[in-house]
Amino acid sequence: MTTYLEQANQNLLIIDEIVNDETASTAPDTWFIGIDLGTADIQTVVIDGEGTPVAAFLDWADVVRDGVVVDYVGACRIVRAQLAKVQQKFGILVEEAITSYPPGTDPRISINVVESAGIIVSHVIDEPCSVAGLLHIENGAVVDVGGGTTGTAIIENGQLVSSLDEPSGGRHVSLAIAGGLGIDMEEAEQQKRRSHEDPLIAAMAKPVIEKMSDIVEGHIAEHQPGIIYLTGGGTLIAGFAQIFRKTFPALEVVELTRALYLTPLAIASYGLTLKGKE
Repeated sequence: MTTYLEQANQNLLIIDEIVNDETASTAPDTWFIGIDLGTADIQTVVIDGEGTPVAAFLDWADVVRDGVVVDYVGACRIVRAQLAKVQQKFGILVEEAITSYPPGTDPRISINVVESAGIIVSHVIDEPCSVAGLLHIENGAVVDVGGGTTGTAIIENGQLVSSLDEPSGGRHVSLAIAGGLGIDMEEAEQQKRRSHEDPLIAAMAKPVIEKMSDIVEGHIAEHQPGIIYLTGGGTLIAGFAQIFRKTFPALEVVELTRALYLTPLAIASYGLTLKGKE
């Protein structure tokens, strides 16, 4: 029997294969669209009525920092362009989508950007909770490390009991790399994505990742979940999971395949969850 975790990993591999593929295709009878406004990228994922990804678009962008849109016009332009690609790919009219927000920030920020594309935001959910729902977590913690923030959602008996977020993420790793090598942020981002190939880059990232693990330690101190699920593009940095396992030796630390795409997949899948409750 396929577990929810295994199914999520399979769908993440599908997204990796189809991301930014604009080839025309037949639209599914039912679809749900999730839009993720990240610090390092903006992503749109489309799933069908079975939850299988059928389209995905990603643009690297520096338009959001610490959960705040710093380039509103740029963010709106990217969202409009990605939705236009969805419409052209399937020959459909997109009228609504689902989006998310980092815990502790104003959901209206994400809603305003998405609705600038002329569509309706049907639902909005905080990022780690969307992942918890996708994986059907009954007890555990979802740690979502984006470009600018580290968010933790604590799930107990299938219910959200705590959702916290602090400013420390992949961008802070890039800052450490930029300072250490004396390069600009754009080059530092490229170096960070090659962290698995360069031990020096991994060593520069280590103190920042340790800080993230300290943040999560504070988030879960009163709960002590048995399992920590790592998600978000920030968790792809070399050595990330190992540092968390060292910080939390008594807990199981679960990595996901292609975690960069997990949040937008979870956002889109939230629509499928809601439809199941109707």
